[in-house]
Amino acid sequence: MPHHTARPLVLALSLASMTALAQQAPDTPVEHAQGSPKPATNLPAVEVKAQSWRQTLKAKLEHMLAEVDGTLITVTKKTTVTHLDQQPTVIGNNLDQLLARSPGIQVSQQPTPTQFNLSYRGLGNPQESEYVLVMQDGIPLESDWIGFPTLYAMPLTQGLASVELIRGGSSLLYGPEPAPVLNLVSRRPAADAPLSFTTEQVVGNRGLYSTYNVLEGSSGRWSYRVDAGYVGSDGTRPNADSQMRQADLYLAYRPTAQQQWWLDLHVIDAASGDAGRLSYPQWQANPRATPTPYNRDWVDRDQLVLGHSREFGDGWLFTGKLWFAYQDLASRAANGALPPQPPPSTTTLQDEQFRSSGVDLRLRKRWGQGNAFTVGTTLFDGDDPFRQWTSTDLYVDRDDRSGTPRLVQARSSHYASVFAENVFRLPHRFHIVPSVRLEHERVAVEETVKPPFLRRPLINEADARTVPLFGLGIGNDFGHGNETYFNVSQGWRPLRYFDMASPFANIVPGHAPDPSKSLSWEAGVHGVPVTGLYYDVSVFWIDFKNRIEAQHINATDVIEVNTGDTRSRGLEGQLNYDFFARTTLADRGEHLEGFLNASLLNARFTASAIPGQVGKIPAYAPRYLLKAGVTWRVEERVKLSLTAVSSAAQYWQDSNQPLGSGNTYLPARIPAYTVLDLASDWQLNRTVKLLAGVSNLTDRQYYSRVWQTGLEPAAGRTWYTGVKLTL
Repeated sequence: MPHHTARPLVLALSLASMTALAQQAPDTPVEHAQGSPKPATNLPAVEVKAQSWRQTLKAKLEHMLAEVDGTLITVTKKTTVTHLDQQPTVIGNNLDQLLARSPGIQVSQQPTPTQFNLSYRGLGNPQESEYVLVMQDGIPLESDWIGFPTLYAMPLTQGLASVELIRGGSSLLYGPEPAPVLNLVSRRPAADAPLSFTTEQVVGNRGLYSTYNVLEGSSGRWSYRVDAGYVGSDGTRPNADSQMRQADLYLAYRPTAQQQWWLDLHVIDAASGDAGRLSYPQWQANPRATPTPYNRDWVDRDQLVLGHSREFGDGWLFTGKLWFAYQDLASRAANGALPPQPPPSTTTLQDEQFRSSGVDLRLRKRWGQGNAFTVGTTLFDGDDPFRQWTSTDLYVDRDDRSGTPRLVQARSSHYASVFAENVFRLPHRFHIVPSVRLEHERVAVEETVKPPFLRRPLINEADARTVPLFGLGIGNDFGHGNETYFNVSQGWRPLRYFDMASPFANIVPGHAPDPSKSLSWEAGVHGVPVTGLYYDVSVFWIDFKNRIEAQHINATDVIEVNTGDTRSRGLEGQLNYDFFARTTLADRGEHLEGFLNASLLNARFTASAIPGQVGKIPAYAPRYLLKAGVTWRVEERVKLSLTAVSSAAQYWQDSNQPLGSGNTYLPARIPAYTVLDLASDWQLNRTVKLLAGVSNLTDRQYYSRVWQTGLEPAAGRTWYTGVKLTL
């Protein structure tokens, strides 16, 4: 038993013994040392309450990862966990709702299911989440993890059990990207779960229809789960319609209590119109305007995972994952034009395929008094052909190859790493975690057809990099359920295909830049000092070196060089409090939880070859990002939640300058915005659950995503209602 629990128990036993002795013979004289008899004195009753360390640990795990989570060591790293069964159902992959309890993660809104834009602490443009490592069950969801780390496919939120956000050492756990790791954890049936079937049917405005169906259970040594879902919508503008289909299969076999084999199959098929981006005057005049009524995007992603875990005894645990993925990105894109402008004469049909495979092997050994050692390796291989055609048919089919070849590239990526970490438990409740990871990447591009407007030679480049990473974490448990933590760690961003040579510019070949690297410092404190309260507050400093910038040689030729350094510093805090936790309502399963998390950011360029760039604010680095909400939850009956996301104004490009003039004008900054969402689940009985909610409750007209070609209007007020049946 830990000594911090033993002390109050010993005191309680001593006081109880003294009181019992006095009560047994209240009128019997007691002999003192001097031999003079005196009457006994009744001591006042003393009530001593002690909370078990197990209860404290359980309360902390409602909001953070375990210090040693399977084969992962996360102690001294800053982690946040959102358990989705404690909030209402998220419909239509509403990322603001899904990530409302994930501090600092910024969602750049694009209301179609074929591209997802996330950023963090001003470390990079959120375009396709290129600077955030997004994973499902510890396996990357990116198109190509190394050469093209973009996010075009996301699982339906109904199939997720929790969302894990890891920063401060995340690169040492999982690999490339500076920070953070966003890991989506799939739902799994319990080992003793009976056979069950659920179907969810939801409708809403703008033609919204969503269905999600699950068959799952366990029998003996086997567990299984099969789901199929669909979400369709007409969208917020003409040619903004979308459809997404998903199917998953999970099969697990436990030959003994100490080992398990499993198979995961994930299939995603999505398509959407691309209504096009608007200038600021066009958005003000008509936010529903559609300059590209003929453009369209398609995404297909299939992934197969084979996994094995085994406990060997004496503290040894092994986990291994082998995966194969195929993703096809297709698009039809022509220049935008609003009447009275004439429509474009040609369109570009594009097809990018990604065939990848990987293996992740990890071994953990618990030793001594609370110490643990992990070691492992990760290997990855990608084969990613890239092709384009020019067609005069603005509505050409995605599989039509009759157009004129515009671009043909063969691309490949290879990655290997080995890593090790150890947590040492020291006297006075201190712990220290040294980490090391060695990474190696190789990317190659061989071009046989280039766009006709370019005069550069064909690209034939191959570059390899070896990057060592180190980290150190220190922590201390103090008081009751509190911990201070400090982490300093290195991270990096791999060299992408586009970094070696852009397919669409006169970039001079043979000038591949070095990878961008980060050094991250984080110090904070978190804990559960009283029942129902959880807090986590930290300060951070991130130096991001070798940001890749385009340097012009002349009016048309550019090279990619390492000239940009940025510094991000600030405070990130999280507060959760259950107002009913210390009342009898909690004993009956009723909770009223409020939460608030905030990211306060100061980011600046500290070096750049671009004149006047030093001192400017990087793109998508708002001074504050606030998320708050309140959830009323009655076990097996009600979940009602009101959440808010509020962002400060932010620049959308590193130059901090507006773009264009007149009808093509784009302001330098994205205005501040606050968005409210309301969601609810009402369990009528064991079989029937009602669902209802409103996103963007106040119908705020805003935008949070801007590119060189214009801004993307965010969705207005959206409501839904539906029913979920359990059989």
